[in-house]
Amino acid sequence: MEILSGWWDDFFWGSVVVAQVFLASLVLMIIFGLMGAAAKLSGSRIAQKIANGYTIVFRGTPEILVILLLYFGSAITLTSIAKLFNPDIKFLDVPPFWAGTIAIALIVGSYATETFRGAFLGVKPGSIEAAEALGINGLQVFIYVRVPEMWRLALPAFGNHMLSLIKDTALISIIGLNETLFVAKQAMGATGQPFIMYITVGAIYLGFSTVVTLTVMGLERYGNRTMKAGT
Repeated sequence: MEILSGWWDDFFWGSVVVAQVFLASLVLMIIFGLMGAAAKLSGSRIAQKIANGYTIVFRGTPEILVILLLYFGSAITLTSIAKLFNPDIKFLDVPPFWAGTIAIALIVGSYATETFRGAFLGVKPGSIEAAEALGINGLQVFIYVRVPEMWRLALPAFGNHMLSLIKDTALISIIGLNETLFVAKQAMGATGQPFIMYITVGAIYLGFSTVVTLTVMGLERYGNRTMKAGT
């Protein structure tokens, strides 16, 4: 452990970055997934085609490639736009945090799209009909009937998406984000001990994954209790 004595602070702050990326990408992933599911379930052929294209592209492209393309592609695009207003601008860099966060959210969101779509289709028609019979409007039916039932159905698969998110944060080190894997690469170069550094990263990610798994298990128990109470 003496080898790690000078690196504990770096690994701690790298872990903080991992947590920040995870939380930000989780919110975006839910948004992308719900938007994709809504488009696929809509009556618009255009929306359906866009959603189908989204899931096909991001589920069929290597994750590292998506991160690299989004990072460098967005930088090139922003630079081109900026030069229209100021030709003296040489290059605009996109923060690795946001480029990586949006990239992994888009990737996992493409899988969440199918999860949410299937869960919405699994909502019992009788529950919707009962709510409508009580005079509840469409928006209230969606918020108080469709979403709670959909969420319980989607939660097991959604837990897997959360685990994918937490593990995919390690990929963002390739574009220079100072998270745990990036710290491990620096420490490895300074100490010449790759095994110790990478096993430390593995332990950190195992801790994050354990917290996510226990959280999902708790949400599943809560959902099952509320479902039984409502029957």
